[in-house]
Amino acid sequence: MGYSRKRIGRNGKPRYTAYYFDIKGMEKSAGTFSNKKDADAAWQKAEAKVSEGRAGDPKRGRQPFERYVLEVWLPNHEMEATTREKYTYAIHKHLIPEFGNLRMIDILPEHVRQWVATMKKNGVSPVTIKSNMVILSAIFTTALHDQVTYLHPCKGVKTPPVVPKPLTIITPEQFNTLYMALPDSDSQLLVETAIETGLRWGELTELRLKDLDVRSRILTISRAVVEVNPKFHPKGERFLVKPYPKDKEFRRFKLTAQIVLKLQAHAQAEKLGRDDLFFRWRHDPTPRSHVRVVPDPDKLGFTEPNVAGRSYKHGTRTAYTTGKCRCEHCRAAFAIYRAERRALGKDNPRQPRNRDTDGHIPADWFRKQVWQKTLAEADLESTVRIHDLRHAHASWLLSGGADLQVVKERLGHGSIKTTEKYLHTLDDADETALDAFTKIRNRNARRSS
Repeated sequence: MGYSRKRIGRNGKPRYTAYYFDIKGMEKSAGTFSNKKDADAAWQKAEAKVSEGRAGDPKRGRQPFERYVLEVWLPNHEMEATTREKYTYAIHKHLIPEFGNLRMIDILPEHVRQWVATMKKNGVSPVTIKSNMVILSAIFTTALHDQVTYLHPCKGVKTPPVVPKPLTIITPEQFNTLYMALPDSDSQLLVETAIETGLRWGELTELRLKDLDVRSRILTISRAVVEVNPKFHPKGERFLVKPYPKDKEFRRFKLTAQIVLKLQAHAQAEKLGRDDLFFRWRHDPTPRSHVRVVPDPDKLGFTEPNVAGRSYKHGTRTAYTTGKCRCEHCRAAFAIYRAERRALGKDNPRQPRNRDTDGHIPADWFRKQVWQKTLAEADLESTVRIHDLRHAHASWLLSGGADLQVVKERLGHGSIKTTEKYLHTLDDADETALDAFTKIRNRNARRSS
């Protein structure tokens, strides 16, 4: 039990130091005060907070959800850096506004059901709702084990179903069109390596020369890189290299002779060392000039009257500033005006943005600056993500007759069921079955003839 100790200060007046015992039984000071009443209040308050940390103490369940999550659960819960980043954003956006002020013991299944219904009403996607429920459930599972609460409010609460979308697999013909539309040989080699290996983006962009045995054509996947907000990185950096791939299992598989030759030629041309990345971020820091052409304002008509009853020609700066018009022509006219001023050194011209990278290729940069532009030029009439090349790799292998278990190990799937979803995903996968059906259906016709 805590206590107050009296002593005489340098000015000759009494001083009282408040002492309490922490959860490990160590004596700690709660501060020094000019009177015993304040000192006693301080150690009693400190002792009350310590009691919240003792298993079985009812006071633990009376702490607010926000304090428990942000001060106890989140800092001490073991998880990947990317998971911590995702959970932190979701907690502050979806969980704290709903449950933050409630005491842990006061949160019941009915409150969780109401929360789910509110998210659904507000247009939150079923995937996000399910993800938020996973986080909330993990919080209360820990709280239940630590005897903070004696009820798990997520048990029995259902979320909207997440309906899996059918996989759209890029065909070899579409891939060739896409490949030829890529802007340079570096991006072509990266994309071809992706389709040939089925690697995830974090595995592909962390691929180093030492990972490939040229003689045996064996590639070893033992690491992956993830991009996080620096505040979630142990060293405050942007890219974090994990000493293991997803599911924490190394894997080794063989590559085709042609892709090995291309990778070997690339390594020689770039004079790569054993620890160097195969694919490095190359970006010209010189900003590109975007030329905008605004149609003749005399042909665009006039804006709606403003509060003063005045109208202005579309495609003019006046229509944007005074007429408050935000059509594409007026916005373009104002953007051109601002760009011209910045080019003359006015209005605090922007400095070129430098990406915070250690050489790894940022996923969003590649997607926006290379992939999306290539898709637009290739005009495949379907949306294809860079990750879809991994799906295509699995589908092509299975369609070509590869063993299901071999494909599973090659892609690093944790379950054979994950690999099975790639069976019969190409457009022509059912042709054999249809030919067999047609053969039997027309059997009587052939006999009659």
